[in-house]
Amino acid sequence: MSEQTPDFRGQRVAAFESRRADEMARLIKRYGGVPHVSPALRETPADDPRSAVDFAYRLVTGEVDVVVFLTDVGFRGLWAIVQRHLDGQRYLDALSDITTVASGSKTVAAMREVGLTPTLCTPAPSTWRQVLQTIDGGLPVANKVVALQESGQPNTSLTAGLEARGARVLRVQVYGWDLPTDLGPLTQNIRDLAEGRLDVLLFTAAPQVVNLLRVADDLGLTDRIRQRLAATAVASLGPVTRETLRDHGIRVDIQPESSELESLVRAAARECHAVSSRRSRIAAIGSAADPASATARQIPSDSHAPWYDSPFLKACRREPVEYTPVWLMRQAGRYMAEYREVRAKTSFLQLCKSPSLCSEVMCTAVARLGVDAAIIFSDLLPILEPMGLDLEFTAGEGPVIHNPVRAAADVDRVRELDDLGSLDFVFETVRQTRGDLPSQIPVIGFAGAPFTLASYLIEGGSSRSYLHTKALMYRDAGAWNELMQRLARGGIRYLNAQIGAGAQCVQLFDSWVGCLGPDDYRRYVLPHVRQIIAGILPDVPVIYFAAGNPALIPLAAEAGSSVVGVDWRIGLRDAWGRVGPDRAIQGNLDPAVLLADRAEIRRRVKELLDQAANRPGHIFNLGHGVLPQTPVDNAIALVDAVHELSRR
Repeated sequence: MSEQTPDFRGQRVAAFESRRADEMARLIKRYGGVPHVSPALRETPADDPRSAVDFAYRLVTGEVDVVVFLTDVGFRGLWAIVQRHLDGQRYLDALSDITTVASGSKTVAAMREVGLTPTLCTPAPSTWRQVLQTIDGGLPVANKVVALQESGQPNTSLTAGLEARGARVLRVQVYGWDLPTDLGPLTQNIRDLAEGRLDVLLFTAAPQVVNLLRVADDLGLTDRIRQRLAATAVASLGPVTRETLRDHGIRVDIQPESSELESLVRAAARECHAVSSRRSRIAAIGSAADPASATARQIPSDSHAPWYDSPFLKACRREPVEYTPVWLMRQAGRYMAEYREVRAKTSFLQLCKSPSLCSEVMCTAVARLGVDAAIIFSDLLPILEPMGLDLEFTAGEGPVIHNPVRAAADVDRVRELDDLGSLDFVFETVRQTRGDLPSQIPVIGFAGAPFTLASYLIEGGSSRSYLHTKALMYRDAGAWNELMQRLARGGIRYLNAQIGAGAQCVQLFDSWVGCLGPDDYRRYVLPHVRQIIAGILPDVPVIYFAAGNPALIPLAAEAGSSVVGVDWRIGLRDAWGRVGPDRAIQGNLDPAVLLADRAEIRRRVKELLDQAANRPGHIFNLGHGVLPQTPVDNAIALVDAVHELSRR
């Protein structure tokens, strides 16, 4: 039998379908599984129609500017309520006079049944994310009242996204989801899951997730269920179901290409065995990343490893070296034709999630440049996805967070990074890069520091002023500290897992912290950076790079890293004086120097090396990443000059 042939091979498969429960059971059997089907929901009208009636009156009196209809069932339910309480034609006329947004073709069809044509229709897959993209495509909502017909349960991410765009959101609840009348089968499936008697879970609707967790809580099994969910293959049908699972901290392993029931079962039968293998690998990495484990204690201190006495790691330990080691931030990037060729075939986020391509572009860069270390090819922000943030890299705009954190209450939406499984692609990138590189070249893992990650998830992307970030920081220190703690704890797990996967060193990027002054840095940032560095596995070098403000260098050194990275805004000699004699230093040539001719590059390299004066513990690097306009030959010339001019 081919490994690609869909076959559960006797695994126990639980599903929570209601309307098509019998069909689901037959499909599971057809693909070699043992079915455990338990309905998990029934649709119910809203207990109190007042919110719908209030919306209708506000609509006909001109108090609503935009209406977003999320589901066909919700549109029809709302129409039924309206007809019982006011003039239906007046309601339809009012909708015709304002902007309406329909999510998906089914909602469009429901509106056309009563003679309405929506102003805008979201493209497939018609999730809340597409609603926001449609609005961003030409519908300003700042200072407007946007009525949101909710589909059975509050959509906090969509509400947050609308409010972040300046809208005043009016939530309209039309119908809800309740538990099935007979709870017996669902209760049995929950008990079986808690005891490890289920191998695969199939979800076909978002409310199934909510109700499963609700009943588990009533049974006192929430903690055991969540533990088992982390070890059980989970498949979901449709983007809304997938996002609901993720919103509740449940990783989705399998997603079919179509919305057909058989497509879900077939995909689960085909992929569930690979999921189990991946879970085993993650468990091994987690063990290696646990500072208390014997495996972890062996990883960093292996003095017999071929990379242990590399110039880079010796410099991290402030030991004498034959020449100054050099690597470049963003050394695999758009300035290289090989990278552009790979990048033309895929999106940036998909590239980051393709370990073989990530290894390829980094190993190519290391070979061409002749550098002494390789940082994995990834990005700072994918860690935010499993923490509940909706991330997209858009052409021309860079990273965008569609559901930013703007208020203290929003911090609760940021989940703990308890489950590393959804970041397996990063750890696999580390593993493949380590395996593909020459054995003497160390691999550097990395993560964003808490302030830099917080600024992205609060601002919703890049920023120049960081007004939203500072507003939350100054207005609510409690919420700020809770957010930073969640990011710090996640950062520790993330970096240690990269070490467990094969990294010899890790770098913590604080790219945006330079917008703060020393007092604010000490109060709002330093404790959390110190917490991360203290939590990294013993004897693994940590580089902390806080860019943008030389006044922060002494405080950055207090964080406790082995190496302090500095940018070009201060001379290396002065920077090292502020760092102190007990730390190595990394930096700090201005990246723009690589746009000059090679004679000037060589002169500037010598000038910087003279400031280091052969003092043990200097790692040559740029003060930021390689610029896209940089000629590759100039980057090669830089590395050659460092090696030649620094040879002892």
